[in-house]
Amino acid sequence: MPAIDTYNFSGKKAIIRVDFNVPLNDKFEITDDTRIVAALPTIKKVLADGGAVILMSHLGRPKGEAQDKFSLKHVVAHLSTKLGVDVKMAPDCVGAEVKAMADDLKMGEVMLLENLRFHNEETDGDEAFSKELADLADVYVNDAFGTAHRAHASTTIIAQYFEDKMAGFLLDKEIKFLGGAVANPVKPFVAIVGGAKVSGKLEVLKSLIEKVDTILIGGGMAYTFLKAQGHSIGGSLVEDDLIETAKQILVDAEAKGVNFMLPVDNLAADKFADDADIQVVGVEIPEGRMALDVGPKTVEAYSAEIAKAKTVVWNGPMGCFEMPNFSKGTFGVCEAVAASDAISIIGGGDSVAAVNQSGLADKMSHISTGGGASLEYLEGKVLPGVKAVTE
Repeated sequence: MPAIDTYNFSGKKAIIRVDFNVPLNDKFEITDDTRIVAALPTIKKVLADGGAVILMSHLGRPKGEAQDKFSLKHVVAHLSTKLGVDVKMAPDCVGAEVKAMADDLKMGEVMLLENLRFHNEETDGDEAFSKELADLADVYVNDAFGTAHRAHASTTIIAQYFEDKMAGFLLDKEIKFLGGAVANPVKPFVAIVGGAKVSGKLEVLKSLIEKVDTILIGGGMAYTFLKAQGHSIGGSLVEDDLIETAKQILVDAEAKGVNFMLPVDNLAADKFADDADIQVVGVEIPEGRMALDVGPKTVEAYSAEIAKAKTVVWNGPMGCFEMPNFSKGTFGVCEAVAASDAISIIGGGDSVAAVNQSGLADKMSHISTGGGASLEYLEGKVLPGVKAVTE
């Protein structure tokens, strides 16, 4: 497989799978262009070499039906400004009109296909649909890590129709950082795992126990573990059906010599609201109260572990950080990661939102663009979208 940095796109049309699934407000303005900005280096490389670019993406969940609110036309003006090129908007992603536009595309020009998910064939991984997309270009580039865990037409199936196919700069960076953390982490290796539920992080916890030195647990999932240890958790979030699983994870961690740390103090609120009455309590949460963040002693203990780390992977917040009074745990951990000398990898979703809010994003080694994809990659799973352009 060619590598994008050494490949010459001169005279070639490259079809690039990007992730332009960006948030829009009710006026269809982009409220966060992180994903667009992340794709620019790959697009600019093709143009600088003297190639032409055909971009394809999904936006939202239109479920096989063309809907104006999910149209990628809302992205064109912003993308054109960022690239300094007038991006041509296709009326669809397949069909005679689109094929004619692609055929007429001159070197140095950029064309954006309409939302792939206006067709169910995209998510079904349909071969004929994939072939129709492939027929638009000479080279295939996947730069959409956020969808690399799905075997969709544009992320995986399409690759079989190309001699020249490769990962874009963004996908390549994800593979290097996440793959490196999985395959060959610099020790000590600390994983910070938070979020609401154990169920969503079960497989990644099992996988990390095989690799890390320390796991720091926060968020709602902590209280399933504390209950498994016999502590009272009041009205805190709990998955009672996973108590036995939590006990087994604690046993496995101990057997592997992993330092599995749970909160030693918590912010216990009388209601789920920012103006709640808050008490700082230890590991026993009083009846009639729910823990909504880890306490100051926990932040101190976790920060001390992070300071020793050489590799840190973080997925999931420490508490309900969207409410200012319950954000200190998440932001405290964020500050510790930013101040450490570790290779720091922030794995998708709420952790990325928290890091961006903290203003410390530029202090992190790598912020993953994929939520589910980064979790599955950390679990050691082979992602079909990565496999299609790397093997």
